[in-house]
Amino acid sequence: MMKPLHVLLSTTMLAALAAPAVAQTAPPAAPPAADEPPAEEPVEVSIPGGRGSEIVVIGKRIPNTVRLSREVVSVLSQADIARTGEGDIAGALKRVTGLSVVGGRYVYVRGLGERYSLALLNGLPIPSPDPLRRVVPLDLFPTSVLASSVVQKSYSANFPGEFGGGVINLTTRAVPKEPFFTVGGSIGGNTVTTGGLGYVYAGGRHDWTGFDDGTRSLPAGIRASQDGGKALAVGANYTLRQLQDITASLTNAETNVILRNDNIPVNWGANIAGGRAFDVGAARLGFVFAAGFTNDWQTKQGKQQLSGGAAVGPGGTLQLNPDQDFDFASTELRSVLNGLVSFGAEFGDHKIRFSNLYVNDTIKEARIQSGIDDINVGRDRLLQRNATAQFRRQLIDTQFVGEFKFDALTVDVRGTYANSKRLSPYERTNSYAFSAEFNDYVNDLRSPGQSSVVAFSRLNENVYGAGLDLGYKIRGGPFPIKLTAGYAYSNADRTSERFDYRYQSNAALPGAVTQQRPDYLLSDYNVYTYGIILNSISTVAPRYDAKLVVHAGYGQIEIEPTDGVQVVAGVRYESGRQNVTPVDVFNANPGSAFNAPTDINKNYWLPALTVTWNFAEDMQLRFAASKTIARPQFRELAPQPYFDTESDRLSFGNQFLTNSELINVEARYEWYFGKDERLSVGGFYKDIDQPIDAIAFVQGGTFQTTFANAPKARLYGAEIEVQKYFDLSGWGDLFATRHFFIAANYTWTDSSINVKAGDTTRFPLSGTTVPATDIFRDGNPLTGQSDHVANLQFGFQDDEGLSEQTILLNYASNRVAFRGPSGQPDLVEKPGLRLDVVIRQGFKLFGQEIEAKFEARNLTNTRYQEFQRLNASRIDTNSYALGRSFQGSLSVKF
Repeated sequence: MMKPLHVLLSTTMLAALAAPAVAQTAPPAAPPAADEPPAEEPVEVSIPGGRGSEIVVIGKRIPNTVRLSREVVSVLSQADIARTGEGDIAGALKRVTGLSVVGGRYVYVRGLGERYSLALLNGLPIPSPDPLRRVVPLDLFPTSVLASSVVQKSYSANFPGEFGGGVINLTTRAVPKEPFFTVGGSIGGNTVTTGGLGYVYAGGRHDWTGFDDGTRSLPAGIRASQDGGKALAVGANYTLRQLQDITASLTNAETNVILRNDNIPVNWGANIAGGRAFDVGAARLGFVFAAGFTNDWQTKQGKQQLSGGAAVGPGGTLQLNPDQDFDFASTELRSVLNGLVSFGAEFGDHKIRFSNLYVNDTIKEARIQSGIDDINVGRDRLLQRNATAQFRRQLIDTQFVGEFKFDALTVDVRGTYANSKRLSPYERTNSYAFSAEFNDYVNDLRSPGQSSVVAFSRLNENVYGAGLDLGYKIRGGPFPIKLTAGYAYSNADRTSERFDYRYQSNAALPGAVTQQRPDYLLSDYNVYTYGIILNSISTVAPRYDAKLVVHAGYGQIEIEPTDGVQVVAGVRYESGRQNVTPVDVFNANPGSAFNAPTDINKNYWLPALTVTWNFAEDMQLRFAASKTIARPQFRELAPQPYFDTESDRLSFGNQFLTNSELINVEARYEWYFGKDERLSVGGFYKDIDQPIDAIAFVQGGTFQTTFANAPKARLYGAEIEVQKYFDLSGWGDLFATRHFFIAANYTWTDSSINVKAGDTTRFPLSGTTVPATDIFRDGNPLTGQSDHVANLQFGFQDDEGLSEQTILLNYASNRVAFRGPSGQPDLVEKPGLRLDVVIRQGFKLFGQEIEAKFEARNLTNTRYQEFQRLNASRIDTNSYALGRSFQGSLSVKF
């Protein structure tokens, strides 16, 4: 499918940002021999304290960016990303050792969940355009404006302390070396979705753009109720007539009626990118811009089941029975508009960049379900449910970065402001039950399995950040020394609200009315004739305010005490205060523990050490050890329900969570046997105190998810990576300028939760201290972690022109998605094996350079599967077909 165009950034602690400085004890580097490859161009990386980090071990044979870095990193060059054929960084990063991509959008390091992955843009935090997630959906960022992308897996003190699995730092291009201007477009389809049956609803006229035309504007009466703290109910606040007027003011048919579409459209997209630089006196000024728009359709058809608990089955063994068993189909239209404008200046050894990013990412969904609910209604009543929603996420991010170098002194100044919004008006759900009396589905708005509800939610978050880093290189001593120190500040301030309402009637509805479709059932005529009104559903916290303020300072030293040995040691002091305050808007739960505020105020010393030993001219060993933390996210702390579009479930937070602390140890052997050719083998270990895990439970017959602190967990594993090129020039004229390449990596990880008798945890909402064994089982793996992650890519490339044919395989083993409810087995996700083929071909037409690309994705036709198993029984909690995707694109370079 078409991926949205956007900006690309890079992440890591690379040592060689410019020409690396040679240790004074080392002899000057000799020019490369005729048979040696030319030195690779420096990679442009913008990170805190990174500008002056140039004390590196200089290999005598192989200039390699990964080798020259101080830490354990994986680097994706522009050529590497182009070879994957991916238009966005999320797709490209899933080829990196130890990285897995969840839902095609979210990148996790070493299988750890989103709270252990950190993304930076030019060394500054990136708020997610989906504020309900910590991890940034990296499929928003296109490769066309990428300067570099680096994944650092070992912690160093110049990075934020929330560093669990690793950091992904993206660096934008600011001053391009050569002017460029490209225009492109794509068209594609999916075997499950395109041209097939799907479900849609009218919404507004501009929905295809991702923006609402006013159809979903919040009615004035509902806004006054929310602002005034007056629940919608007949009584002291409202008369029946007033509530009828408010109910009739809602948009009805446009948001309520689901229609069949027998021919879902193709996916398409358009993008544009360009940039150039100018010499103005001794300075070089430049700019880069990019914009893109995509429309992607996805239809999901499958099973959503729920078990109320284990029961004795045939043969006397325990099994899980589907007490809720629904076939479902949903169609999503995802519209993404994004743009980037970046200005830069280079004068002497100084660099300035000013970047501005905009993202509007909207999902419009229609969903139907048909099946039984034995928990709430009974196994003998067929139910039919339909739901409509629009989830609009918006991000505005402005950054200023200045990197200045004055001989031995470097000064980095950084500042950012970002605003993130999430708007979801008119989340509607209608439920009908089959009636033998009428031989039809009915909805009387009051009986079990018969209801109509609507929710309105919105979120606004502002993020401010700043940093100052100083570096000084001490020369003239027995060995080179680089000292770095810095200060960082961040302030995130959020207000979020969600209000749920249920339609109710004062009297029993006539049978003929109960059989009406939703827009007729909730029509103005019925509202005024039968007294149908909206009532506020009492929730724990319809609104919450949240704030996280972090002050941090660090010091770091880099030394090369002897030829071939490099040491980077540092410590970071981080003081963070996090508040989440639930607001009981309608005073529905006075004095309840549900309204307990969260106040996490903790300070940490976070040391880090990395030692690199270049024991041979093309081999080296690395060792790293550190302490880091992981804070709960706002949405994990707020006892406010929200709908997760990724899992199709209602979820809420646990205001009694606390921070996690991690001890990290890592070692790696690296052999660089050719330019861009390498073999690396490594091992890692993590000890986690109070890890946060996702848990599931059933409340009121509804499957919900939340979070809890497990007592302890440990994680260890190993990874191996190899990359090799084969010259094919001896195979004849057809292969005179071509070579064959192969790159493979594999990561094995084992994790387990450690819980013993006497351990306790705080249960969400009530705050009750319960035995940890009630929720967690000793030895269970952490959620989101696959034991095995493997990537293989191979194909042909032309050395003199753009002609690439690449086959890519990606495999991830089963991983726990949620802890099972009420002692049931965990919910397991099965990513499986995926095969992609990417063909890129460049040619000239009328003097213009053109790139044609063909992509075939998921040729293995792997399904999405989330399930529970107990003995011979299986419950498909959420499983559906993904289909095979095909896309062709064309871009013209002027």
